[in-house]
Amino acid sequence: MDKLTPEQRKKNMRAVKSKGSIIEKELASSLWKKGIRYRKNYSKIIGKPDFAITKYKIAVFCDSEFWHGKDWENKKNEIKSNKDFWLKKIEGNIKRDISVNKELSSIGWTVVRFWGNDIKKDAYNCSEIVKNIIEKKKINQLNSYLDFF
Repeated sequence: MDKLTPEQRKKNMRAVKSKGSIIEKELASSLWKKGIRYRKNYSKIIGKPDFAITKYKIAVFCDSEFWHGKDWENKKNEIKSNKDFWLKKIEGNIKRDISVNKELSSIGWTVVRFWGNDIKKDAYNCSEIVKNIIEKKKINQLNSYLDFF
């Protein structure tokens, strides 16, 4: 049984954003402050990552805990209303995320996924992780270049 009235539930669901969420804005700000430039919702690759650092082939996703099934084996038992729909929806999201990760990795992209609460708690640390990946890729590019000679 849903704790909210149908009108309240409808209002809540309409407020859910697929782009420009609070967690995306926080991470965007932190990346920008570090001088990391990116493309938002990059549609030229599968999965349409929230941030794509095309120069280094890094795809960054900001995943909310509910929609992407964090701790799903435990959380799925907490769903009370419209259970069949939500189980199918979230499990589909989880499968799609795994598929996107594999596809992007197979074409040379590094995939980074952050949970929304991790971004809310420490966006700076999340952007540091991305920065460290960029630094490693720069070193690998330099080594490849030097190996050529």
